[in-house]
Amino acid sequence: MEKPVVIVAIESSCDDTSSAVIVDGILRSNVIASQKVHEEYGGVVPELASRAHQQNILPVVDTALKRAGVTKEDISAIAFTRGPGLLGSLLVGTSFAKGLALALNVPLIDVNHLQGHVLAHFVEPSEELKAQQAMTIKHPDFPFLCLLVSGGNSQIVLVKAYNRMEIIGQTIDDAAGEAFDKCAKVLGLPYPGGPWIDKLAKLGDPNKYPFAKPNIAGYNYSFSGLKTSFLYTLRDMLKTHGVETIDELAERVPNLREDMCASLQATVVDILMRKLRKAAKDLGINQVAVAGGVSANSALRQAFIDHGAKYHWQVFIPPFSFTTDNAAMVCQAGYFKYLDHDFCAIDEVPFAKTTI
Repeated sequence: MEKPVVIVAIESSCDDTSSAVIVDGILRSNVIASQKVHEEYGGVVPELASRAHQQNILPVVDTALKRAGVTKEDISAIAFTRGPGLLGSLLVGTSFAKGLALALNVPLIDVNHLQGHVLAHFVEPSEELKAQQAMTIKHPDFPFLCLLVSGGNSQIVLVKAYNRMEIIGQTIDDAAGEAFDKCAKVLGLPYPGGPWIDKLAKLGDPNKYPFAKPNIAGYNYSFSGLKTSFLYTLRDMLKTHGVETIDELAERVPNLREDMCASLQATVVDILMRKLRKAAKDLGINQVAVAGGVSANSALRQAFIDHGAKYHWQVFIPPFSFTTDNAAMVCQAGYFKYLDHDFCAIDEVPFAKTTI
C-alpha cells in the first residue's frame, strides 16, 4: 500500500503563527495563534511579532499534527512561507521548517505568501472541517482572475496555472487594506481597523461623503488620493464646527463615524471592482476570485455576488478562515509543488518583499 502524502505547512509572515496539515490533498487541520499584543500600539511591532512566533510555533505545529491524526514519522515534506512579510517573523518560521525537515530527512518546500492567498481557492477541507466551519468550497478552473487585496497588496492576478501567475494590475502607492487601517486610526478606531470599518459601515450612509476616486491608467490602483480626501474631509469638518478632536466632532455630527466608514468602504469597493470589471471584459474571462485579508470585508464579498449575477461571472469567495494569513493556503501550494517535485535547498533565505 502506497504511503499517503502528508504535507505540514508553517506560516509566519506577519503576526499570526499558523500550521496546517494536508493528507493526500485533503486539509486535515489549520491552526492559527493570533497575537493581541499589537493592539495597544495601533499596528504590528516587528520585534514583538518575532518573539511571539518563537513562543507559539512549537505548540501550534504540535496541535496541527494531533488534530490531523498524524505523527512526525508520517510527514512527507515541510512547506513554509519564505516571503514576502516581516523578515524577523519569516526567519522564525523558516528556521523551524529547516530544522524539522533536516531532523526528519524530508524535502523542504518554499511558498510565496501571495501565491498562497490565490491558491487558497484550491484547498479541499475534510468533511469534519467543513462541518465545523459550515464551509462551502468551489474551485475555479484555469485561467481565472483573482483580486488579491490585503493590508500590503492590491493586485489583479491572471492565474494561468498554480505556478503561472501574472500581475496585470496593482496599486501604485497604498493598498486597500492599508487605506482602511490608516483611516480607521484617524477616526480613533482600534487596530486592526479594517474589521471596525466593516462593522460601523453597516450602520452608516455609504453616500454621505463623496471621497475622491483616482483615475489611473490600465488596471492599476491608487489609494493615496482617497486617504487624502478622507483626511481633508475630517479636517474641514473640525474647522467648521470649531473643535479639535474626532470625539468632539462626533458629539456635534450625528452618526459621524458610521457614515465616514460606510462612505470610505463604498468608495474602496467601487475602485476595486471598476478595474476588475475592465480586466474581466478585456480578457474575456468570467471566472473571478477574491483573496487576501480584505476579502473578509462584507461589502466586497457582496459586490462579488452582485457582479456574478449582473455580468454572469462565476465568482469564488474564500471561507473566512482562509482570508487572513493561514497555513492552509501555504499547505495547498506546498502540496502542488510536492507533486511536481519542486523542492528548495536548505540554504534558501526568506525575503521581505517580492511580487507573485
